[in-house]
Amino acid sequence: MQIKKVGVLGCGLMGSGIAQVSATAGFDVTVLEVDEKFIEKGFAAIRRSLEKLAAKGLVTESTDAIYSRLRGTTRKQDLADCDFIVEAVIENLDEKRKMFASIDPIVKPAAIFASNTSSISITEIMTATARPGKFVGLHFFNPVPLMKLVEVARTIVTTDEAFEAACEFGKKLGKVPVRTTDKTGFIVNRLLVPYLMDAIRAFEEGVGSVADIDASMKLGCGYPMGPFTLLDFVGLDTTYYITHVMFDEFKEKRFASPSLLKRMVMAGWYGKKNGKGFYDWSNPEKPVPQDAALRGIAK
Repeated sequence: MQIKKVGVLGCGLMGSGIAQVSATAGFDVTVLEVDEKFIEKGFAAIRRSLEKLAAKGLVTESTDAIYSRLRGTTRKQDLADCDFIVEAVIENLDEKRKMFASIDPIVKPAAIFASNTSSISITEIMTATARPGKFVGLHFFNPVPLMKLVEVARTIVTTDEAFEAACEFGKKLGKVPVRTTDKTGFIVNRLLVPYLMDAIRAFEEGVGSVADIDASMKLGCGYPMGPFTLLDFVGLDTTYYITHVMFDEFKEKRFASPSLLKRMVMAGWYGKKNGKGFYDWSNPEKPVPQDAALRGIAK
């Protein structure tokens, strides 16, 4: 099928990024939010991002031209003629199901629905709609305008046509689509989450400091950032939620959340987004490892 108009559900960090790359690729984009203030905040972030990319020569079209293809709305009816819908709301099964159930009767039957979830079963979300064959997972990575990968996941009832259309859509956004099935965590989190949890357990057991474990993986394995820096970027609360989803699915210790992560989240330490995690982000240019405080929590 030919995709001309894209709908994005949510204008937060991921939603605004998906909207940006879709508009940059030439699609008309309608972004749905619950309140106009969230649209304004997300669109302001998009403009700043586009201006930075333009200054570096990474976009060939003018910022104004790309921006003109974006439209924000709080009315679900404005999604009616979209060809492809990408959901990027809170990582919560009930909320995702409610959102899709509410727009399913509104959006034209030929449209494909996709969820940006990183861990929740696509099949469970899909059953909230009357279009199971036209439902896929489309997992982007943060920051969306810069990260090249997108995981495209199919369920046992996804049609070949819908799956191939989703893969082609990813390519048109300038991404490299990898094909996967509806297994919790897909490819990346299936491998990444146990690694991150093992890093926390290693710290709990006194194997090394936060900075030394990070440096070991950067300098020894060539990773762009260490596990604790990555955890702080992803968000400890988000990671904690993902571990619960994955452990519930597989019942294996490697997916279970260590006690330190649980206590950090309960204490409101979510990582870079609120300034406290494995590092103190008061000065984002020079984050300070929180070993002393974390040792107290881990006891």
